[in-house]
Amino acid sequence: MKINEKLATIQAELKVAKKRRNNFGNYNFRNAEDILEALKPFIIKYKVNFTIDEGELTEVAGIPIFTTTATITDNESSNFIHKTAIVGVDIKQKGMATPQQFGSASSYGKKYALGNLLLIDDTQDNDNPLMNEEQIEKAKDYIAKSSDKKKALNIIKAKYNVDDKIEKVITTL
Repeated sequence: MKINEKLATIQAELKVAKKRRNNFGNYNFRNAEDILEALKPFIIKYKVNFTIDEGELTEVAGIPIFTTTATITDNESSNFIHKTAIVGVDIKQKGMATPQQFGSASSYGKKYALGNLLLIDDTQDNDNPLMNEEQIEKAKDYIAKSSDKKKALNIIKAKYNVDDKIEKVITTL
């Protein structure tokens, strides 16, 4: 299998749920570490490696800029594919020390470089709420009565943030 075929297969198979919660902003999210952890099984399975490189820090209009590159390398051929993300550092951000501002930008760059490489759409379920008890019960009932359980589950997933735990609860009869 060529590198582009390996990458396409990984893109199709990769699932990285948004298991982290920002209560202040009221949204769920994933970070670079979540993506990297989800990639580990593919490293052996497809004989590839993933790396992240933060390029030199530059400046545009007085704003420090990182260019972060995520790369997949085929261990069998040494061929590679890479994608980048460009991130500015908000040095005026209140409540953060300078190392935190740069660390935050670095994490953001890694996450989005990986997202660009792996076709992870970070906007897909950003605003989907967590299900409450009543909604979970209604979802269980909806799936139980549906002739196409997979389609019913996908309809629920389009409206709500359904993690593995909730999926198990609503699909177990």
